[in-house]
Amino acid sequence: MRGADLLMRSIAQSGVETCFANPGTSEMHLVAALDAAPGVRPVLTLHEGVASGAADGWARVTARPASTLLHLGPGLSNALSNLHNARRAASPVVNIVGDHASYHLANDPPLASDISALAGVVSSWVGTVPDAPSMARGGSEAVVAAMGPPGAISTLIVPADAAWGEVGGTEGEGALAGERERIVTANQGAASRRGAPVAPRRVEGAAEALASGEPAVILVGGRAMHDAAVENASRIAAATGARLCCTPFTARAHRGAGSVAVERLPYFPEMVVQMLAGVRHLILVDAPPPVAFFAYPGLPGALVPAGCAVHTLAEGGDDVEGALEALAQACSAAGREPVRVPRAIPPVASGALTAAALAQTVAAVLPEGAIVCDEAITNRFTCMAATAGALPHDWFCLTGGSLGAGMPMALGASLAAPGRRVVNLQADGSAMYTPQALWSFAREGVDVTTVILANHRYRILDVELHRLQLTGAERGRGLTNLSRPLLDFVQLANGLGVPASRVTTTEGLAAAMRESFATPGPRLIEAEMVE
Repeated sequence: MRGADLLMRSIAQSGVETCFANPGTSEMHLVAALDAAPGVRPVLTLHEGVASGAADGWARVTARPASTLLHLGPGLSNALSNLHNARRAASPVVNIVGDHASYHLANDPPLASDISALAGVVSSWVGTVPDAPSMARGGSEAVVAAMGPPGAISTLIVPADAAWGEVGGTEGEGALAGERERIVTANQGAASRRGAPVAPRRVEGAAEALASGEPAVILVGGRAMHDAAVENASRIAAATGARLCCTPFTARAHRGAGSVAVERLPYFPEMVVQMLAGVRHLILVDAPPPVAFFAYPGLPGALVPAGCAVHTLAEGGDDVEGALEALAQACSAAGREPVRVPRAIPPVASGALTAAALAQTVAAVLPEGAIVCDEAITNRFTCMAATAGALPHDWFCLTGGSLGAGMPMALGASLAAPGRRVVNLQADGSAMYTPQALWSFAREGVDVTTVILANHRYRILDVELHRLQLTGAERGRGLTNLSRPLLDFVQLANGLGVPASRVTTTEGLAAAMRESFATPGPRLIEAEMVE
């Protein structure tokens, strides 16, 4: 067998089921080797940013890695934007990056680059396979590295000669068997994926702070937003009188009727300052101290109030769920019922598609079990507020702030959760970063409803110009305008194989969304927004 066969079989037996690929000449033996690993589903994407964003979406649903297959350093570079978002989401992702044959690098061919340096920007683990017999080991090491808590990006660089190099059948099967043992051992220690137990002093310190009677906030993020963890956080808050909040951009949150009630920190720093005013104890649970997304003249960058003590209960590779269990015991909160969100499904709004009317309409029609992939940008605030009591759903945020994640993330999420409708709330400007995802929607037949929020501008930049009192910048404001010429997402989607329509009223939006939910496959709806 070839080294490429060993690698693909190795990642398959390590639990990788999907490969989001945009390969080139240096990866042809890896492409052919997919036949040796029928358990790995190859998904062609027309841009590497779609591949990396889709792998992020897959990981957010399954908590397991998909792989990407990328072409040399430039291919990896194209993927970096959404790998940045995946890193901020602590999503496990395995990148397989082809390289020139090792002996050819000395010739400095046109596509040669420092792949290790590029990968190091976003990866917690970077390895290069030295030869064909090492391919099985390289594959399993990359998967194990990605799976370590809380989830990480690993990048395996594969020289072309290692991929095409031949390995004897007995040697190859022996290598795979050895790596199978490695994976079995790693899986037997599955409890360790929860992370390392936190020191008792952390639990004691948090419990003492919460018992002080002084104003306290429990700030959760990451894995603390999941299932039993966030339920225990709610119990603790209810028992101690603390306020339960989450970071503004969570990788995954279960929301809607019956979900645990959690306040979300605002985006703008002055609103965070106002919300946290007077807080004397901040308990961090898989969340960093709050900071402004950007610096602004006259506003603080670090948003912890003066005089507030910060207590880190759990972070990074810690056992977040175990830490909250221990704190609930210490606060005599284990038997309490979490505070839950009551059901509040509004009727469909009527008339023009203002931000509030669109948000209300989305809340009215959102189906139970939906996965919302949110790149709505300025419209996300009203949409999240309106859907708080909607039918139960999961909500994926733009964790790293790097645009172009919405549609790719929806692709990966839909493939990871067949039978669930994915709703992509997508700003029109950022939709143009990765519109190639639409073609993959059509090719894979995914159940994704993309709602393009078409206000024909980079509205967030208009908001920022106003906030910075730069409204007189008339020529500069042209850089925020998308109306010359108007983007036509209906034509774009139809040209890429996705049925599409344009709506101008809430009634039209509700009808189009409901029709899409009742029809298998992808659908795009361009919603003409008004102020």
